[in-house]
Amino acid sequence: MPPSQLKRLKASLREQGITGPQQSKKQKKQNAQNGVNKEKKVGRNVTLNGIREQFNPFDFTSSKKPKFEVTTEHSHKPAIRRPGLQKSRDEELRRQAYIEEQQTRRKVGGILDKRFGENDPSMAPEEKMLERFTREKQVRHKNSSAFDLEDDEGGELTHMGQSLSLDGPALKDDFEEDDLELSDAEDHPSDEERQLKRRRSDIEGEEGEEDDGEERPERKKSKQEVMKELIAKSKLHKYERQAAKDDDEDVREELDKEMSSIHDLLRGIGRKPAPAPAVVVPGMNADRAALLSGTDKIKFDKEYDLRLRQLAQDARAKPTEKSKTEEEVIEERARKLQQLEAKRLRRMQGEDVSDDEEKPAGNDGPDDEEDEDDEFGFGAGIKVKPSMADLGVEDEDDFLIDDDLVASGSEQDDSDEDSDDQIEEVAEEEDDGFITGLLTEEEAKRPEFLTGANGPVQEIELPTQNGVNGDLAFKFTCPESHEQLLEVTKGIDILDLPTVIQRIRALFHPKLKSENKSKLGNLAVALVDHISYLANQDERPPFAVLETIIRHIHSLAKMFPVETANSFRHHLEDWNTSRALSPTPGDLVILTAVGSIFPTSDHFHQVATPAILGMARYLGLKIPQNLADYATGAYLCSLCLQYQELSKRYVPEVMNFIENTLCVLAPAKISKLPGSFPYHEPKSSLRIETVTDSERKLRFYDCVPVDRSEADEEALKAALIDVNLSLVDSAATTWTGKSAFTEVFEPALKISHHLASKKCCSKLSSNTQKTLTTLAQKLTLLLNQARLARRPLELHHHKPFAIKTSIPKFEDNFNPERHYDPDRERTELAKLKKEHKRERKGAIRELRKDSRILASSSLKEKKERDLAYEKKQKRLLAEIQGEEGHEKKEYEREKAWRKKSKK
Repeated sequence: MPPSQLKRLKASLREQGITGPQQSKKQKKQNAQNGVNKEKKVGRNVTLNGIREQFNPFDFTSSKKPKFEVTTEHSHKPAIRRPGLQKSRDEELRRQAYIEEQQTRRKVGGILDKRFGENDPSMAPEEKMLERFTREKQVRHKNSSAFDLEDDEGGELTHMGQSLSLDGPALKDDFEEDDLELSDAEDHPSDEERQLKRRRSDIEGEEGEEDDGEERPERKKSKQEVMKELIAKSKLHKYERQAAKDDDEDVREELDKEMSSIHDLLRGIGRKPAPAPAVVVPGMNADRAALLSGTDKIKFDKEYDLRLRQLAQDARAKPTEKSKTEEEVIEERARKLQQLEAKRLRRMQGEDVSDDEEKPAGNDGPDDEEDEDDEFGFGAGIKVKPSMADLGVEDEDDFLIDDDLVASGSEQDDSDEDSDDQIEEVAEEEDDGFITGLLTEEEAKRPEFLTGANGPVQEIELPTQNGVNGDLAFKFTCPESHEQLLEVTKGIDILDLPTVIQRIRALFHPKLKSENKSKLGNLAVALVDHISYLANQDERPPFAVLETIIRHIHSLAKMFPVETANSFRHHLEDWNTSRALSPTPGDLVILTAVGSIFPTSDHFHQVATPAILGMARYLGLKIPQNLADYATGAYLCSLCLQYQELSKRYVPEVMNFIENTLCVLAPAKISKLPGSFPYHEPKSSLRIETVTDSERKLRFYDCVPVDRSEADEEALKAALIDVNLSLVDSAATTWTGKSAFTEVFEPALKISHHLASKKCCSKLSSNTQKTLTTLAQKLTLLLNQARLARRPLELHHHKPFAIKTSIPKFEDNFNPERHYDPDRERTELAKLKKEHKRERKGAIRELRKDSRILASSSLKEKKERDLAYEKKQKRLLAEIQGEEGHEKKEYEREKAWRKKSKK
């Protein structure tokens, strides 16, 4: 077992002679006389330090040996470091920094006194002056160069005790540079020549100033004087150039003034005398006074009125465009259609479309800036004219409306402008054509009906027949609610209602007055309520009138989208909450208008989505009991297919209702229901019993339940059969690309085969039989194509891949500290992460050290404050106790003195 640390220490002290047998008095005296004690005292300290280092090996570290001793050029001397001492020094530096920070804490600015010995009372004034002089010399010595040959304070160069300067008469440089002179040396003098020239000019100037003065020694100019002289000369030359330029400008202006007279003299034309100066009238503009001088007052007033009228009638300035070729126009239209189609597809997929993209690109109308809240968009119109595909229109936002129903500033208005190539004159022509035939001659001359830039309206011819009865008024108040609209249209024939609405829009056009815009917005809301009101009346107005009013709503909705959309949402909410399974004709008209005004292909729309949900709710939950219910369902199915014409989203309630209707109306009951659609047999049989010769078509008001005769009922049943067969055809065309096409339309094909069988065929008309044959052939073809296009799911449809194997790569000289990553970027990233980790650890280490120093310093300060407080408290208590004892002794003396005085 190794000896203990104490035993080792004692042994070391004994070996070094620090401890040992005690010397006698004689030996001590002899050593003191010989001086051995002094030598031992010096060696004693060195020996103790060596023993202390030997017994504390953790305070010393040596540097590592070289990696390869053979290749090391110099012999390696291990450097001994003392981490404990370095640590204590670092802590002391941190403590000093903390003390300085605490001293300068909450102190801003201040003056730092750097004077020598100012706060040192031990230094004498002479010592302070000597220290300052020494520091000043040191600073100058730092700024000066040791090799500055032009320094006056330094000595000259010597060699072997002889001067090396060439100023003497006998000494001269044997190397001349005359033969190395540049060809343009005169234009580019050297620095020495310039300096000699400057000195010579200064000497000559001083000699010229002093006529009889003494010769003064040459003084070298300082750098500051040279720069001042250079700046003064530069300013003088600049001033002279500016003065010469000003003189040239004055001469040029005088010549320009006389140029006209020179031209007249060359032409031989005498100049007219200058006009007399205008009479200055107080309070009048100088230009007006000059115009009035020599002019008749009446003539001047007429000219003034004429010019004012011309200014009032001038058209507003419009940006001009260069004339485009036919190819450019076609390309621009195609690009616009592509942009609109791209926006519609994004909305259909549910993607967000920004406000800038939603804003029409070609909208240059006057209300364009005010219609920035268009967040609803508009849909396809009612197909009372040829379809969009027939007209070559691919965008659902294009609406087939008449020219007299176009709203100013709408997209339709812009499309017409582009098609007619009359962009610059469209505003005036549109307004004139909009009011044409609506105003009398007296009204057309009134200023409030003047269109364009306050220009006159062309003379128009009144229509030969004004309304149905010929007595329709031309002026109406703008109704701002449905009740006011009923009051305005009271006593007016229903066929004249579109004309009345058109005239109200013309009289209250937004261009005439600013407040007309809000009135037309309220009119749009009133019209939405009115179409629902008219459809529910017993008079049953023609559907063509309702279509025309819907077109007016569509045109107004482009200017007032929010108000119109909120009105439609109110009607839809009322229908879904109060009568979801029994819609009125007014509700059906509202749904028709929604499909005509708003985009039904959007993934989610504030108006179209609730409408589709309401129709699907009726088709899925309604159990029809009479022919009116089946007619209503057929109408809603047609609306659903129209809504999904572009987006082609599958609505299962449509096919379920159509197949249920065909099975219920079939002349013979089908033996086995195909598919899994819900089948509802009404209480009373509604099957076709006889063949009808009349080819009756389904009408809008067949949706209203009324009492009908047997012949009318049979005709309505046949019409319902034809309509549902056509709906199956349209649905197959719409959803032909769906993956579930086979499961959806196989039941419809079986039902069509059942209707074409002998049991049912005898009671159906020839047109219905032809429709069934055509539909069966089409469904068979589409189903075969769907089966061919359908493929079962496959796990792998490619060549099988081999399993990736990771074969280890062996390195002959493998080093675990080195990274063998072939990816350079990953290696750099790993290095960066490692460096960041190292720096982070170092920063944390430094912060911890600072926090330790801060904690220990603050604890030390707290202890000092507590100690000072305790010391002060003890001193105060001692003083108080001393005063109390003194007073007590005084009291006792006074008491004893009084007792003695009484005795």
